[in-house]
Amino acid sequence: MKIAIIVNLSKPRAISTARLIEGLMRENGAQTVMLSTCRRLYPDLPIEYYNTIEELFEHSDIAVTVGGDGTIIHAAKYAALSNTPMIGVNVGRLGFAADVEVDEIDKLTRLLSGDCSSERRMLLEVEVQKPCGTARYLAVNDAVVAHGQLSKIVDLQLALNGEPIAKYRADGLLFSTPTGSTAYSLSAGGPILAPQMACILMTPVCPHSLFSRSVLFDGDSELSVTATIPAECSCLLTVDGEENIGISEGDRVVIRKSPRTLELLSVKNRNFYRKLNEKLREREL
Repeated sequence: MKIAIIVNLSKPRAISTARLIEGLMRENGAQTVMLSTCRRLYPDLPIEYYNTIEELFEHSDIAVTVGGDGTIIHAAKYAALSNTPMIGVNVGRLGFAADVEVDEIDKLTRLLSGDCSSERRMLLEVEVQKPCGTARYLAVNDAVVAHGQLSKIVDLQLALNGEPIAKYRADGLLFSTPTGSTAYSLSAGGPILAPQMACILMTPVCPHSLFSRSVLFDGDSELSVTATIPAECSCLLTVDGEENIGISEGDRVVIRKSPRTLELLSVKNRNFYRKLNEKLREREL
């Protein structure tokens, strides 16, 4: 079995923890693989290296991320495209999406014997339709249509299955998966959803209204947004806090459930709500 280890190289603790995981996997009969950018850090270990993250996932049976939620979210897109099961080891502060803490890495040996559980997470397909063409993106947590930095609020028109349903004056509209309901959406006042659900959560960001609230749409819904942008202002689409795409008047942003899913593994017998309570208590510290 080949185990990919994806390391957040900006975190020294992630680098040292990845070394421990590599030894644990190798001692239990697995071949470990990493990106070639890690080669200089582990010259003494018999690791197989790949130049691109696409190749890494293509040649892996299971992926283990070592970092925080950002590391998981970045790797999750590639895991979904290659249908590679994934598990996260948290060396960050919160780690909502991670399953294992650093002091629990011995539990990862259960991956090799199949003594683990699996669940599929819904993803979003985000399509930007411009006069010059169409681009598509995959979102694990969320997609946000919002004004640019230091810009005024924008007018956003929301349509459901091609029919206009609402207009918002706001900093933006945030579209979240159930997995992403504990991320930016939670900070924006949205509800927490069980990650196994199949639905799209829409939350206005700083709406200029007393009555704008989050709305939950069926997973088969197709939502679209167009913007009216004041002069000398800008509008951006941000996907999972990574890609930033400029949006102009006349552009159309379409959000729908992706045909792809993310398979997350767990080696701990712990339900979502217990984990949520633990993480939220940590946030208060």
